[in-house]
Amino acid sequence: MDRKILQCLQHNARLSNADLAREVGLSPSACSRRVRDLEETGVIQRYAMLVDPVAAGMPVSVFINVALDKQVEQDLEAFETAIRALPEVMECYLMTGDSDYLLRVVASDVSAFKQFLMDQLTRIPGVANIRSSFALNQVKYLTALPLPE
Repeated sequence: MDRKILQCLQHNARLSNADLAREVGLSPSACSRRVRDLEETGVIQRYAMLVDPVAAGMPVSVFINVALDKQVEQDLEAFETAIRALPEVMECYLMTGDSDYLLRVVASDVSAFKQFLMDQLTRIPGVANIRSSFALNQVKYLTALPLPE
């Protein structure tokens, strides 16, 4: 039942409790209780809207591999703290392999990205190497997790 609730809310988080209850076959009070439990246990982290980056004036999407000088805990934490403060960084992952981090950054144009790169990213202490790849076309973008049966 929780899976059905999550599937419905992932596709339309604005469903009223009554509509959600009807969709999943529960009474409104039982449905509300299940949703509250999912929120309290952290399964549902938050509700958000999706903004079209092109329509919002941020059409440039760049994936950046960042390597640090050292991979000690203090340097990793300092880098992550600096990255969290940069609004252009939409996602940041600690990685295995050739680079330490993979970032997804958005910008209004190439010039704005260059300014971000030169004024922000390269000035973070410990950054040793940066490799950027510009996305030409978004082929697939999902926000709904494929939930196991």
